[in-house]
Amino acid sequence: MALSTKSLPVIVIAGRPNVGKSTLFNRLAGRRYAIVNDQPGVTRDRKSVDIELRYRNVTLVDTAGWEEDDPQTVFGRMRQSSESAVASADVVIFCVDARSGINPVDEHFAQWLRKQGKHIILAVNKAEGNAGNIAALEMYSFGLGEPYPVSAEHGNGIGDLIEAVLDCLPNEEENDEFEDFENENVDRPLKLAIVGRPNAGKSTLVNQLLGEQRVITGPEAGLTRDSISVFLRDEEGEVELVDTAGLRRKARIDETLEKMSVSASLEALKMAEVVVLVIDAELGVHEQDLQIARLIEREGRCCVLALNKWDILEDREAVRQAIKDRIEISLTQMNGIAVVSFSALTGRGIHKLLPAVRRAYAIWNKRVPTGALNRWFEEAITRHSPPMVEGRRLKIRYITQIKARPPTFVLFGTRTSKIPMDYQRYLVNGLRATFDMPGTPIRLQFRDSKNPYATPSKD
Repeated sequence: MALSTKSLPVIVIAGRPNVGKSTLFNRLAGRRYAIVNDQPGVTRDRKSVDIELRYRNVTLVDTAGWEEDDPQTVFGRMRQSSESAVASADVVIFCVDARSGINPVDEHFAQWLRKQGKHIILAVNKAEGNAGNIAALEMYSFGLGEPYPVSAEHGNGIGDLIEAVLDCLPNEEENDEFEDFENENVDRPLKLAIVGRPNAGKSTLVNQLLGEQRVITGPEAGLTRDSISVFLRDEEGEVELVDTAGLRRKARIDETLEKMSVSASLEALKMAEVVVLVIDAELGVHEQDLQIARLIEREGRCCVLALNKWDILEDREAVRQAIKDRIEISLTQMNGIAVVSFSALTGRGIHKLLPAVRRAYAIWNKRVPTGALNRWFEEAITRHSPPMVEGRRLKIRYITQIKARPPTFVLFGTRTSKIPMDYQRYLVNGLRATFDMPGTPIRLQFRDSKNPYATPSKD
């Protein structure tokens, strides 16, 4: 579904923790975008998605639970993020819990919302059956107008809620102000995932690229739980940035919520076109960093290594050489990968990252001209013939590129399944060096040519 390039009406779901905001978000969006768990405070950053709500294209935003706390704490930073989302809203769906009844935090939040000058729709969630409807009537005391009893989990009352929201939206312009989501001619943004181990500085990097405190950051490891999608524009067009939860070794992942976070991160990686792997330069390249890089390569995504916290290093040249040596030894399948060093905290060196991403993306999309590919192939097999296997020399007759993203080549010959890995690496390295494709995954496929003189087998 192509993304509209125009500004869409913004609908924000807000409320205290564990009232079902993310479940309602997923219900309105029509699919599971946000992580949902019984544990309070699962959502920490606001999460947005462009959807079609009945007949209108809108931006739907899920927010962290409202809690009163010091601004320097995690909960305080979560509240500030939610307040920022409300400030940008055209309509706010204030979500409360019918089962727990009127809550002092709800009353405080309702009083604050009345002062914001926004259209407020009161959604009374978990209002199944007659008891839920009776509980919803009590919510008139908030002074926010008619309460709408709903069950986000089961879908009850969602239709009436949507109609109430749509009635509050600004009128659509007749000059096609909002472009059709299905218009395939709209330029799609480059999909960029930011991944890495916990506390490597991924969210700080996203905020620095955006020039605002869009996602929650802090010294606490594992602040980001869900994958958060945001947009920015550089000189070449729009980029969809996805900030992800930190990826730890599988053996250390034991909580259900963390497993869901890791699953969301892996899904974001698979959906991306370019992946920025953020590494804490002070700690160097860890084995888990290499495991993530290998996963990126297996998924066929192009990658840029981002060395964060570069400003606090004393002997930068020694660190750079150590990282380079480790990569050359351990990531031979991504030989020549782009490496960018910077400080996400101060912003120094950040300007180098998106150009490196764009270069990696261009290489990932590269198609080699057939004539040049054939000339290289003839020279390659002349210089180093295919090896002998079981007393017979393997024959490779020709090569062709069948697709890009990543560059994928098919070689035709006889007994191609016997071609050893070292000869495959020779061919890959030759393609990479000759056609300037550093760092990107290169795929080789082998097919046996049909022998026209072979006797057909009888069934």
